[in-house]
Amino acid sequence: MDTYIDYQKVDGIIEAHHGQPSAIIAILQEIQEQYRYIPRQVFPHLSRRIGLSEASLYSVTTFYENFSLEQKGKIVFKVCDGTACHVRKSLPILERLRKELSLSEEKITTDDLEFTVETVACLGACGLSPVLTINGKVYPAMTPDKASELLKSLKEEVRSC
Repeated sequence: MDTYIDYQKVDGIIEAHHGQPSAIIAILQEIQEQYRYIPRQVFPHLSRRIGLSEASLYSVTTFYENFSLEQKGKIVFKVCDGTACHVRKSLPILERLRKELSLSEEKITTDDLEFTVETVACLGACGLSPVLTINGKVYPAMTPDKASELLKSLKEEVRSC
């Protein structure tokens, strides 16, 4: 599914960085904030506007793990699987979330684009392990049951909107 791209917004982001190729990471970050991923169809436009090849743009986008070329949900769970979290059983948390959302290692986003579940190598909160984040907010000492409760309350919020 192609995302509608508002090229005036993209141009505004580019202009805020004076169209400088050296600002490509900041430009890509803002585009990702706007769309929750970096749509591939934006590359030709970016290439023309800032003077970098599409291949260079793609290379930067795929080099940094924080960038995504795949559409993500409005609510993004990041389950830490670093050493401390793994040892303290982060995988059952991940498995529970995937099961309850009908997701898998390959399919990380729900069809309605409400939820995404990802794993990350480390969230830098080892003393709070196992830990997950939801849209950047840290939830410490997580268990599969606590994750289920969080998901349940988020689903209720989504339904009420």
